[in-house]
Amino acid sequence: MNVLFLCTGNSCRSVLAEATFNHLAPAGWRAMSAGSHPAGYVHPRALALLAREGISTEGYFSKSWDDLPQTPDIVVTVCSNAAGETCPAYLGNVMRTHWGVDDPAHATGSDAEIDAAFVAAYQTLRARIEAFLALPLNELQHNRARLKAELDRIGEIF
Repeated sequence: MNVLFLCTGNSCRSVLAEATFNHLAPAGWRAMSAGSHPAGYVHPRALALLAREGISTEGYFSKSWDDLPQTPDIVVTVCSNAAGETCPAYLGNVMRTHWGVDDPAHATGSDAEIDAAFVAAYQTLRARIEAFLALPLNELQHNRARLKAELDRIGEIF
């Protein structure tokens, strides 16, 4: 199963999710990330946070959803509707869910406050990914309606 984490810029949240998912996922499950309007770089604070968490940062870069290596089975948008962001609508016959997370790239304040915004985004994404991976995946990949319901629920509770 291929999971696509999608946002607009593909510089923070979607890359944090892709790297974390790939770090934790069982064999046969793989994450990708992309943006509808990629920033062209991965935010250095996102890379530093992943490294501090012991998650490899090798090979991650900001990319367009037009340049995906495989077709996703599941698309998870991570844009924050509460912040007035417009989430890209992935055009394809795939399962979609939304896990809104505030964009730490727009955080302001002291270095500690900005770092805290990155940590908060990472912790939210990691908790959701851990909840996703705790599901009975072998069973649910054959029950799309139940998997969709579970993914939607995960996006609302963390």
